[in-house]
Amino acid sequence: MLTALSVRNIVLIDQLDLGLDTGLTVLTGETGAGKSILLDALTLALGGRGDASLVRKGAESGQVVAVLQLPPGHPARQALREGDINDDDELILRRVQFADGRTRAFINDQPVSATLLQRVGSLVVEIHGQHDDRALVDVNTHRDALDAFGGDEALVGAVRSTFEALAEANAAVADQRALVADAAAKEEFARHVVDELAKLAPQAGEEEELAERRQHLMQLERAAEEVRDADEVINGSAAPGPMLASLMRRLMRKADTGNSIFQPLVEALDASLVTLDRTSDALETLKREMAYDPQELEKVEERLFALRGAARKHGVAPDDLPAVLARYKADLEMLENGEASLTKLEEAAAAARAAYVAVAKKLSAARSKAASALSKAVEGELPDLKLGSARFIVDHQVDESRVAASGFDQIAFHVQTNPGTSPGPLLKVASGGELSRFLLALKVVLADRGSAPVLIFDEIDTGVGGAVADAIGRRLARLASKVQVLCVTHAPQVAARAHSHLLIEKQAVEEGAFVRTHVRGLDGENRREEVARMLAGAKVTEEARAAASKLISEVS
Repeated sequence: MLTALSVRNIVLIDQLDLGLDTGLTVLTGETGAGKSILLDALTLALGGRGDASLVRKGAESGQVVAVLQLPPGHPARQALREGDINDDDELILRRVQFADGRTRAFINDQPVSATLLQRVGSLVVEIHGQHDDRALVDVNTHRDALDAFGGDEALVGAVRSTFEALAEANAAVADQRALVADAAAKEEFARHVVDELAKLAPQAGEEEELAERRQHLMQLERAAEEVRDADEVINGSAAPGPMLASLMRRLMRKADTGNSIFQPLVEALDASLVTLDRTSDALETLKREMAYDPQELEKVEERLFALRGAARKHGVAPDDLPAVLARYKADLEMLENGEASLTKLEEAAAAARAAYVAVAKKLSAARSKAASALSKAVEGELPDLKLGSARFIVDHQVDESRVAASGFDQIAFHVQTNPGTSPGPLLKVASGGELSRFLLALKVVLADRGSAPVLIFDEIDTGVGGAVADAIGRRLARLASKVQVLCVTHAPQVAARAHSHLLIEKQAVEEGAFVRTHVRGLDGENRREEVARMLAGAKVTEEARAAASKLISEVS
């Protein structure tokens, strides 16, 4: 319920703090006293469109705060949790309107978007009047209202769940079809790549090893000529070894005859021959180590260039070629196995659709039954509202080709105001006064089934009187036994049935310096006087007071 409303600097309201009770609260007062201003202020707090003109003249900003108490499981609390807003015991909606047109929104003292404020506000308070069509235009609202009336929330949830499962299954089929189609489009090229790379058989790290081997072989090739030259000098036809050996033998023979003068030279030659032998051995070792097959370099280069060419072709590094091969193999496997997977997914989607259709048909049947009951219930309220010849029709259209989270059904509330006329949508067929009474009948029937906990009716009794006004009052009182009702009214028959009565009036401040809207609670004699004013007009007579007393006592 709405427990408190605080308004600061909104049009004619400079400062207003209202405490509100359960049941039916009426707001009365002369035309122009500010009743619509109070509703505009509340609408602002509920997330309605901001307007700089709402700010009181001379003020920089205006503010409205609405305080509500909600049961633990109310949908508004879920909306708060989804928006990461503190879910406190009280729900405090606050809106600040600046004179430059800006607004700021708060829920439980946390800044929020106007969208979230509007969403939460719509869940807790509904405002209805002769020209207020918010609850009647949206077809989805009609469908939700019918489901609430029929108590079909479980079926609605089942349809939504099976629809989501069907959507997921269809998405999986679409994804698999796309994969199969993509693989099929690439099949010829993929087979070519797989054949080519399979023959090449690239290995990770192979390119680096081949490059190093090629560099080494090229170094050996360049060094081979120097080795051959060294071999020619040491071991060729002009090699010094044989000549030195022959010279050493001649000198040794002379030394053997006792000529010792050649001994040092013999020893030096011997040492030189030993060094030459070592050099020759070193050269032979080097020749063995440098021995290579010239064809190996050719093979290494051929392999290396093949790897690098394939890498350039596929736009990757040579080490990534094995991954390319694996990817194209996977594409071919997808083509080979994808059709089987697609068949399984299509079977799962067909099963999901069958499950959806089965529960959607159950919901359609339940809605058909609820539509008949709702029409009968609303029409039962119409005679006392001077709409006895009217019909209320729940237009239920079923299209089983329509797959949606809400099922196969389109629901719209239609009326036929007079026999012989064509029925049609409420807003197109019903006049302003008729519309408000149809709405009241609907709300009475739907009060305990999906209604917001706070209902506000703005002058829905305009243009009616007598028995019709009394019928409206009785229905508002009956509605107030289930939800909190606030009603702006000019009908004494309605005001007499209120549990709480608020008088809205203009009040001069500081000897006429400015005028403000003031609200005060009425009871006892003051309440009787206001009802008498509503009965008599500008001049309240004793007869009007007596009639007011009788009216209040009859409905108390």
